[in-house]
Amino acid sequence: MSRMVQCVILKREAPGLDRPPYPGPLGQRIFEQVSREAWTRWVQHQVMLINEYRLSPMEPKARQFLAAEMEKFFFGAGAERPEGYRPQEQD
Repeated sequence: MSRMVQCVILKREAPGLDRPPYPGPLGQRIFEQVSREAWTRWVQHQVMLINEYRLSPMEPKARQFLAAEMEKFFFGAGAERPEGYRPQEQD
């Protein structure tokens, strides 16, 4: 049976992550309050940010930016899409 959490994104109880997905206090907070489904949403948003801003996750500034966006996504006012972003049309 999956570990259940009261998800801050879904606003309901849902299956949680198996382990903290990020180091430190932010990772622990995500582990305790974010569901698998919400984490998947973040990963998709993060990929969009990396592609739109042409970030290299190896660069410290890019990692700091992504960590700040992750905190906003889960615990702040929500993360925004880059200005002018238009999702690709699905066939």
